[in-house]
Amino acid sequence: MYNSIEICAGAGGQALGLELAGFEHLVLVEIEPLACQTLKLNRPNWNVLNCDVKSFSAIDYKNIDLLAGGVPCPPFSIAGKQLGILDDRDLFPEALRLIEECNPRAIMLENVRGLLDIKFKNYRKTILDKLYSLGYQCDWKLVHSSHYNVSQLRPRAILVALKKEIFNYFDWPSPFQEKPISIGELLYEQMASLGWENVNTWKNKAGGIGPTLVGGSKKHGGADLGPTRARLAWAALGIDGSGLANQPPINGFTDMPKLTLKMAALVQGFPKDWEFVGKKTPAYRQVGNAFPPPVALAIGLSLKKALIDYDTKNSKNKRFESKTSGILS
Repeated sequence: MYNSIEICAGAGGQALGLELAGFEHLVLVEIEPLACQTLKLNRPNWNVLNCDVKSFSAIDYKNIDLLAGGVPCPPFSIAGKQLGILDDRDLFPEALRLIEECNPRAIMLENVRGLLDIKFKNYRKTILDKLYSLGYQCDWKLVHSSHYNVSQLRPRAILVALKKEIFNYFDWPSPFQEKPISIGELLYEQMASLGWENVNTWKNKAGGIGPTLVGGSKKHGGADLGPTRARLAWAALGIDGSGLANQPPINGFTDMPKLTLKMAALVQGFPKDWEFVGKKTPAYRQVGNAFPPPVALAIGLSLKKALIDYDTKNSKNKRFESKTSGILS
């Protein structure tokens, strides 16, 4: 089992995917109390630390295998002012500090696609230059969640970095050959759960995948599914994107249904049994801001393979013998 630190863990989308890929989380750092409760509810054995990442030190985790996290996206989101380095919510400097403190063998940081805009070219270079100076080789890639069995567009900017001697063993995961199932197929069971007689008609209309779910910040008013363009895209799938429903539709319902929190979580790629703590709006904020677990799983498997392949080639290293026992069998 390979180990990891997770920062800005949120409701656990990335952490769950990496767990499924074979990483054991030594600590998960998250500032929001409700998100921490969500993590502990679903994984009571996880070591969840409720604190600001700015006050967290990674010195006690020297030479771990992976440091991962989804640093806040508002500084780079097209839905915001895109202040980048001028935004006090930019936590990339803290991520770099933690990397320097714990010297992980691999790094995976996720953000919105806006970070890859030309206006942030110099900012990205500053991050890469710092990582190069710490002994890493890096790659930034726009990853489409729909390529990895997520029924949603959701493009994300993923930064992967590995120690220079390990990087050549890493390959980005290839997109799956099969397309994700439609929103209608994905949500049919939930939509039909209270006996809605129009569910089959709705399913036939909802034949595509969803647009990117938007979670919003604390300043965001409610639990709608995104800006006007996103709501129009949801409407084309027979979904009212103006808010969330408390329950699936019942007999006699004739309008466009809204997603429930459970449905939104399924769209985001969470398993059916993953629960979220909090009232509807703060719980949906955890869902909408999450990194889809299937995408984290795909990239996590590629990272683990790179570590295993490097360790296999250097198997005289006692560390390899202890860490990979059981993984390769």
